[in-house]
Amino acid sequence: MASTVNGVVAKEAPAKGAYVTFLAGSGDYWKGVVGLAKGLRAVKSAYPLVVAVLPDVPKAHRRTLLDQGCVVREIKPVYPPKSQTQFAMAYYVINYSKLRIWEFVEYERMVYLDADIQVYDNIDHLFDLEAGSFYAVKDCFCEKTWSHTPQYKIGYCQQCPDRVAWPEHDLGVPPPPLYFNAGMFVHEPSLATANALLDKLVSTDPTPFAEQDFLNMFFNDVYKPIPNMYNLVIAILWRHPKNVDLSKVKAVHYCAAGSKPWRFTGEESNMDREDIKVLVKKWWDIYEDESLDYKGDVAGDTTSPPRAAMSEVGTEYSPTPSAA
Repeated sequence: MASTVNGVVAKEAPAKGAYVTFLAGSGDYWKGVVGLAKGLRAVKSAYPLVVAVLPDVPKAHRRTLLDQGCVVREIKPVYPPKSQTQFAMAYYVINYSKLRIWEFVEYERMVYLDADIQVYDNIDHLFDLEAGSFYAVKDCFCEKTWSHTPQYKIGYCQQCPDRVAWPEHDLGVPPPPLYFNAGMFVHEPSLATANALLDKLVSTDPTPFAEQDFLNMFFNDVYKPIPNMYNLVIAILWRHPKNVDLSKVKAVHYCAAGSKPWRFTGEESNMDREDIKVLVKKWWDIYEDESLDYKGDVAGDTTSPPRAAMSEVGTEYSPTPSAA
């Protein structure tokens, strides 16, 4: 039976799909990836988790990810043109390397998830969405990282567009186009698209939100919003509480300052909220659950690749042979 997401009718699932995330450096984000891998197992996802890693990710971290059943793919860094742009966060510059996931053409459809996202309900039906569109959740413009924008200065947010209307008459310009958060999206790998992205990047000046701004520009004409439940940007809990029903949320994005569960102290702004504490505990419950560790080739388990097939070929490290 066909499923729907926000009224979009799902089509027959592609022959092969995968979740994909991104990891760079020797920091502690690998813990987020481990949590995500275990979370996908907890909700009995039928799809593997591919981790696109930059060359600076230590071998020990890669081994940990392999031990959790991840498919580890090393990618070459992608850098934007040099400019004087001040990014909203200094580390955003490395995020352009996420464009490499369009090169993973052994998969027909992928669902990208940032490493600071956790899945609390099965979202495999996203792979069934009609091809040809770019699916993601609308972002919120209310945090201070948006202070450089007219949206923030005016108080306009697409999450609640009627609260402060866009002053089109005063500004003489229409409201900004719909803008998605690039921490989660559904896309179709394609070498043609990958090349077009990289070619366009060469002629596009960097902007404060780096690859997120760039992807919004590139996919503007084919973007279709999906509900917040697929990527609850955690600040929406206090910015737009009427837009949230936690009982229905399928994926939580721990992207607010201080909200990373593996770094959580509760001392930063809004981190003393009870709903935040509950969500942090939910993440830790999954991360520390040893029953969710990758078990390898378990009889009757059709979702985990056999450990016996683990291979290391070139820059790919995978529990299963590559289909490329």
